[in-house]
Amino acid sequence: MRKRRIEFNVAGPCVPGDHYMLDPLRGIGGELMDLIDQKHYFVIHAARQSGKTTLLKQLVRDLNAGGEYYAQYCSLETVQLLIEPEKGIPAVVKRMASAFEDSGMPDGFAANADYGDAPNVLRKSLITYCNTLSKPLVIFFDEADCLSNGTLITFLRQLRDGYVNRADVPFVHSIALVGMRNIRDYKGRIRPDTATLGSASPFNIVTKAMSLRNFTEAETAALYAQHTAETGQVFEPQAVSYAFEQTQGQPWLVNAIARECVDEITKRDYAVPVTQSMAEQAIRNIILARGTHIDSIFERLKEERVRNVIGPLIVGENTDEESDDYLYTRDLGLIRDDRGKTEPANPIYAELIIRTLTRSVQKSIPEEYAIPSYIKGGKLDIGFLMRDFQEYWRENSEILEADYKKNSYRYNEYATHLVMLAFLQRVVNGGGQVIRELALGKKRADLCVVYGGEKYPIELKIRQSIRNNAKVLDQILGYMDKIGSDIGWLVIFDKDTGKSWDEKIYMKEEMVDGKRVTVAGC
Repeated sequence: MRKRRIEFNVAGPCVPGDHYMLDPLRGIGGELMDLIDQKHYFVIHAARQSGKTTLLKQLVRDLNAGGEYYAQYCSLETVQLLIEPEKGIPAVVKRMASAFEDSGMPDGFAANADYGDAPNVLRKSLITYCNTLSKPLVIFFDEADCLSNGTLITFLRQLRDGYVNRADVPFVHSIALVGMRNIRDYKGRIRPDTATLGSASPFNIVTKAMSLRNFTEAETAALYAQHTAETGQVFEPQAVSYAFEQTQGQPWLVNAIARECVDEITKRDYAVPVTQSMAEQAIRNIILARGTHIDSIFERLKEERVRNVIGPLIVGENTDEESDDYLYTRDLGLIRDDRGKTEPANPIYAELIIRTLTRSVQKSIPEEYAIPSYIKGGKLDIGFLMRDFQEYWRENSEILEADYKKNSYRYNEYATHLVMLAFLQRVVNGGGQVIRELALGKKRADLCVVYGGEKYPIELKIRQSIRNNAKVLDQILGYMDKIGSDIGWLVIFDKDTGKSWDEKIYMKEEMVDGKRVTVAGC
């Protein structure tokens, strides 16, 4: 009989024996058990494909094996389209009954449920069931945040009613609501400023909201080492470090890179070590393939709440880091706060954000602006490229801004930067690289084009945001020092509709301490 192959998992929860996996409870198992032992109701939230379901299933196994509790996992994903509580709550109860039956829990849950009584059927079913059990019941509701507004509020109110009266009436010992969003976002989604849920808020029973962290570099290495121990195939240290740097430990990406290297690049030839160049190729393949996981995340770029954060991130503007929009975007896993600096969650997501928002513009750029025409003797003629961009922007800016306004992403406020990025993206397609330093609050966008071993630092600014020309020059000079270049480019977009294009379009050089900055007006 052939030995079953263990794999790097990129679809659904990890299964011991089928997938390489780290301890799902690493770092938080003790805290979770304390919450359960103390009869608390709590929230676990994290981005999609970050290990939530794997953690929950491990908790259920551990709790049931321990013998002190009955533990049950229940996903509510199938109920998400039922908006009216009269339909949604019965569907929740039936979903729970099915989950209880499938997992071998004691019989009897919702055996005599009155599905016509939507405001009470969940609470009554749980009271009746808990009264028959010989041990406390713990329930983990996965995908809880996908419930539609009316169903969600009725669901939470019945849990609250059971919670506050459980000293007198049997009810669930501990509950976890699990999803991408924190409980505060349930509130924001259900209760607009003009509405109220009254004093008996269904949200005030949650003791704590917890999030799952990404893998550390050491944990990434440990995961890859499991494959080495199983097959003998080595991941070289540089490959591990590069994979971590590019993913920042995001679990799905860490697994996807390894799977691509093992299955597609080395074709399971375990005698071939996985190198950094293979990891680089794997990332390019993942970006171009745009699998279901990536598409589901980047569909979020169309949401106004996400646009309110990602737009300023692209151009380096400020945004309120305490706002619900900011916290929501962070909970989705699109951004991270790294030592006070907000930036894309990892370099791969940064690349995908720009590719997603510039795709249509790239396709529309005429062949006359083809990258090969800017290559002279193996070097990039950046001056020629910039002059062509000025011409392209002059001729097409109104059309491009209008396109961004009417398309599904609607990032028209940031069209200046996105069109420039689309123009430069073709350098990447031509064998170069564009390094983008996206971060909130920088008041600028820093780019570095790399081609043929040469670096070309570029800074993008909006004319209306410039208050001090000397300060602007200091900024690009500082970026040039960071990159290690004596030549830099400052591109200034002028949004003054009262100016002619002849006034806006110019190119001039500034020499500062032996360093040359070319200022290109657009």
